[in-house]
Amino acid sequence: MCESVRLADSRLTIGTEGNQKVFDLAAWDHLIVIGAGKATARMALAIEHICGEKISDGCIVVKYGHTETLQYIRVVEAGHPIPDENGVHGAREIMSLCSTANARTLVINLISGGGSALLPLPCRHQTSGHAIALSLNDKQTVTRLLLECGANINEINCIRKHLSGIKGGQLARAIAPATSVSLILSDVVGDSLDAIASGPTVPDPTSYTDVRLILDKYRLTPEIPEKLRELVRLGLAGVLPETPKPGDPLFANTTNFLAGTNFLSLQAAARRACQLGYKPVILSSQITGEAREVAKVFYGIGKDARKYGLLGEGDLCLIAGGETTVTIRGGGKGGRNQEMALAFLAEIFGSPEDAEGLFFLSAATDGNDGPTDAAGACVHRGLLALVQAADCDINAYLNDNDAYAFFDRIDCLIKTGPTNTNVCDLQLMLVTG
Repeated sequence: MCESVRLADSRLTIGTEGNQKVFDLAAWDHLIVIGAGKATARMALAIEHICGEKISDGCIVVKYGHTETLQYIRVVEAGHPIPDENGVHGAREIMSLCSTANARTLVINLISGGGSALLPLPCRHQTSGHAIALSLNDKQTVTRLLLECGANINEINCIRKHLSGIKGGQLARAIAPATSVSLILSDVVGDSLDAIASGPTVPDPTSYTDVRLILDKYRLTPEIPEKLRELVRLGLAGVLPETPKPGDPLFANTTNFLAGTNFLSLQAAARRACQLGYKPVILSSQITGEAREVAKVFYGIGKDARKYGLLGEGDLCLIAGGETTVTIRGGGKGGRNQEMALAFLAEIFGSPEDAEGLFFLSAATDGNDGPTDAAGACVHRGLLALVQAADCDINAYLNDNDAYAFFDRIDCLIKTGPTNTNVCDLQLMLVTG
């Protein structure tokens, strides 16, 4: 954050070299700080250190436990990935604060991954002959269905935007005519600003047509609440307003800066690997797909790297990132990183002779993989004896999506606690010998 925000006398510089804005705080009546996401408390702490008593007011919403002690900015802790009433309260607090802003107000908006679930403001539409008021329960139901069907983050956020009164550029609408500057940490593969936290201050290129296509793709239309089906029907008919689109003048005083990405974290990991004596190789920051299928790809890469030296000689550290998905078919507990690690271990179990010298880790950079207290897991051939001693059937745990219970049983979960950052997931594979 200190690289993206600097204050000299009253001149506040925000952005990166070649892409920055300078604000003379002496020219503004108020400086308000708002935001939401798993990393937002740490971001807010940095802003307080920089701006201090120049902050007039502020409010952020973070995941339970992902917090810091702040002096000028209020903190609301709320539910993630399933939104809860605290999140609704926090979203309303932010919207209320924005309603006090005027043309002589500067708003700093801090956004990181998780912001979509942490800012649940069910939309309300009142048109001639039609009144639609969604409930938190409606949003919770849809969120669960989308998470369980294997929809990717862009698809999930497309629907979230159209069920919300704050996402998809609608926070920018509430802030206007004030000037706003958003500092954004990306937890989205490809770093599309409109997808990160569902783009509360970014024009929304998606439409109700996209919502219908996604619901049809995953066959969710019969399962969603009746009010949501009515919402989509009226939206498709043009009865309900769309989210703000590119070119809308309400974005004239809105600037969005990308402050951190998964690729930057991979570069940092590569520097550390080099210090530890490994040859780092960054594979990609855009890994997607079913977690257990991606695990097979990593295993294949590891085998070829060791057998044929395709990625160079010596001890390697293969580095990748992104965000995979899990289609839930069982009743177990886990997350995409734990599932990927378990699927990798299943590959080792199937051909242990090929796994010598391979060590694989998959973890969430925020410290919470799915709805668990573990960041992920690390696996290698040496675990096979533990698995056999514990009489664990790897495939049975995979089929039940119960990776957490499996790794907990053999004491191999990685638990970092909340890291207060969030830039997608990280995979590391050591190829030694």
